[in-house]
Amino acid sequence: MADILVLFYSSNGSVRTLAESVARGIESVKGMRARVRTVPRVAPVTEVAAPAVPPSGSPYVEARDLEECAGLALGSPTRFGNMAAPVKHFLDTLGSEWKRGTLAGKPAAVFTSTSSMHGGQEATLLTMMVPLLHHGMVLVGIPYTEPDLNTTRGGGTPYGASHVAGALGDLPVSDEEKRLALALGKRLASTAARLAP
Repeated sequence: MADILVLFYSSNGSVRTLAESVARGIESVKGMRARVRTVPRVAPVTEVAAPAVPPSGSPYVEARDLEECAGLALGSPTRFGNMAAPVKHFLDTLGSEWKRGTLAGKPAAVFTSTSSMHGGQEATLLTMMVPLLHHGMVLVGIPYTEPDLNTTRGGGTPYGASHVAGALGDLPVSDEEKRLALALGKRLASTAARLAP
């Protein structure tokens, strides 16, 4: 079994739901397993350190997760057309991994959630790709051969899976958005299987 790291940050649950669909897509590929991880919150002023282990949900990512993975799916909510600070902070700590080439040659995919239809989904996905390119990763997206990409009225782009959560974050991830996230996970895992030595 080869592991694909599904690494995400979710503040209201939408990105977590997309991560679950991406993970299901990964595990639909023979010989592939999803390793689901998250990153801790960050704050401008730290008065109390975050617990070493989250009280619930996915465990925090560790350096060995990056070393052991055959690919990476990276997810974040949108913050003004960019990834959320916890994801950016984690990526900013990967200088040693960049220097060693830990992620070089491995496939990667990205996913996001926004509150509005034009809230920066595609900009966020593109900005999430930039550090992955610096690490030498091979990016995969969602081709228009996926029927839902042509019919969705919510999230979903060729750059990666996405969701429109609504101004109050009260819109659930639609069936189309889940299928597109699943397709992205499946494509990522299939690519990893083809690239494996």
